[in-house]
Amino acid sequence: MKNRYLFLGVFATLLFSSCVTIHPDRVIVPNATVPPAMTAAKTPLPAAVPQVPPAPVRSDAKHVVAPGETLGMLGDMYDVPAAAIAAANHLKKKAVLRPGVTLLIPQASPFRSVITLFHNKKWKYIIIHHSATARGDSLAFNGAHLQRGFKGGVGYDFVIDNGTLGKEDGEIEATPRWLKQQDGRHCKASQMNHKAIGICLVGNLNQEKVTERQMASLVYLVNTLRHYYKIPVKKIMGHGQVPGADTDCPGKKFPWDRFFKGLGE
Repeated sequence: MKNRYLFLGVFATLLFSSCVTIHPDRVIVPNATVPPAMTAAKTPLPAAVPQVPPAPVRSDAKHVVAPGETLGMLGDMYDVPAAAIAAANHLKKKAVLRPGVTLLIPQASPFRSVITLFHNKKWKYIIIHHSATARGDSLAFNGAHLQRGFKGGVGYDFVIDNGTLGKEDGEIEATPRWLKQQDGRHCKASQMNHKAIGICLVGNLNQEKVTERQMASLVYLVNTLRHYYKIPVKKIMGHGQVPGADTDCPGKKFPWDRFFKGLGE
């Protein structure tokens, strides 16, 4: 949690539950879309030679707004001042972004995921899902869940993308349900919607394997959440493992041994 820092103001206008403060913590995920195993090894320079990290390569980028995203969040994702994003798109500095709109991000650094953590005592479990679809992202699931009558849209708290619909493979999306600290619509069994954080991996894991980048992001996200909310490993499970749930979610090919090994357990 060394990269955690206190973030004030951006979410002060959102509706939180009674046990939540208005001072969330923000975590910038380092190289969220590049698993450690895929990072090239580098020969260290002699101690006498100072090692200066290279400046990130910047270029204009386009971003399709996901449900719940704000200018402040986009600024963190691309390391660009929110005011610069607003100016480039002729928006007011406090504009409410409309999901599905494409914005220009001027002189953006490579994308990095952002995890927002709230001081909330309600979260006791973490439930892992798969979308059972080959393609998807938070925006797509939001539309589908609204059509199914889910008040508040997408039922998960987090979505980890698989590189479809223009999203990065391994990108972590926080949904409005998480940003407002609302109950989920992802696991009705054992009343998990009231006390469990729902994470959905995009993909049909009955037919295909989770990608390397998705697994790296899942391990990072789960470790971040379980340490912050003091959730024991025994309360991290798949949807189908919840008492009373009748499903094989998150799929027959989900690599449980590898996942728990990645958690360090």
